[in-house]
Amino acid sequence: MPRTKKIVAEEQIETDEKKDDKEENEKTERTKKEAPKKETLMGKIITDSVTPPSVGDLVEGPVISVDKGAVYVDLAPYGTGIIYGREFIAARDIIKKINVGDSVGAKVVDTNNQDGYIELSLKEAKQALLWSEAQDAIKEKRLLELTVTEANKGGLIINWQGIPGFLPASQLRAEHYPRISDGNKDRILDELKKLVGERLQVMIITAIPKEKKLIFSEKTSPDKEKEDLISKYHVGDEIEGIVTGVVDFGVFIKIEEGLEGLVHISEIDWALVEDPKPLFKIGQAIRVKIIDIKDGKISLSIKALKPNPWVTAAKKYKKGDTVSAVIIKYNKHGALASVEEGVAGLVHISDFGSEEILRRSLELGKSYSFKITLFDPKDQKMALSTKEVS
Repeated sequence: MPRTKKIVAEEQIETDEKKDDKEENEKTERTKKEAPKKETLMGKIITDSVTPPSVGDLVEGPVISVDKGAVYVDLAPYGTGIIYGREFIAARDIIKKINVGDSVGAKVVDTNNQDGYIELSLKEAKQALLWSEAQDAIKEKRLLELTVTEANKGGLIINWQGIPGFLPASQLRAEHYPRISDGNKDRILDELKKLVGERLQVMIITAIPKEKKLIFSEKTSPDKEKEDLISKYHVGDEIEGIVTGVVDFGVFIKIEEGLEGLVHISEIDWALVEDPKPLFKIGQAIRVKIIDIKDGKISLSIKALKPNPWVTAAKKYKKGDTVSAVIIKYNKHGALASVEEGVAGLVHISDFGSEEILRRSLELGKSYSFKITLFDPKDQKMALSTKEVS
């Protein structure tokens, strides 16, 4: 081969090799940039796994080592879990009883710490299991016999497996309910304090782990004796009873020995009743009507024995009529105005733009002219407006 052609050929080969090297280097750099970063080997294992544990998950595995400041748990195929630091301190009492080889359940608090371990919490796992058990107790309507530890003006504090819960006074059985005629909160508290130390049969009715909220009720399923008493009565029966308690939300009526019913404040009269206490006395005989029997509770009504004023109103009023009505109450929607005894309509706040203007424009006890914008006597609904009154 002539020398000139050989030199050109060698130069071409050298150029191609440099080009290939350059392309290879660029490819390598591109691959490095595109590849996701793996902080640790554990991070790679968790990322590549089909169902890696997440923060908040409950996991279980055998203990492979117990040191002075850490417990190591085999979480194959995801790697090794560790309980250390404040989680180790928080669970010291549990850890004292743990040996290598024991299977433990724990809650994941970090999936990839700086040393590549999955951080675990024994204490949080125990709490999570307890809240899960509380949810099961609600579904099963499980009866629990628990001791009252404290009392406050709203009810009682009960401890269940280390979790404090609240038993509202409204959820007490009739025999434990503090019936204070004047509604004095200090006297109610004194009555509730008498139950501290007592063991009550209760059910969990609310369990919200995030809020650490546990609510109990003593109003459990009725016993056989009470069921037998209730079976003698039916919805629609009119009976004579004795007032045994007057509270903010109604009146307790003794139907017979061992059996009580409640007249809710809304069932006392067709007219608005703000406070039942001035209307009744303990020991007073009163006639009532049974309007509902459910879950061992009897609901009573006094107003059901009186003529329904809405029946008469249906013959007197219609939508579009202008009426005179007296302001008897404010609420979050506006003002309630009484057209006649037992028949009231709502003046909506939107007529005035704000609660302040409404209260300034419509004073309690004063009479104003309104136009009926909605009238449904069957459902006892009436809406009134000042806008369309000439």
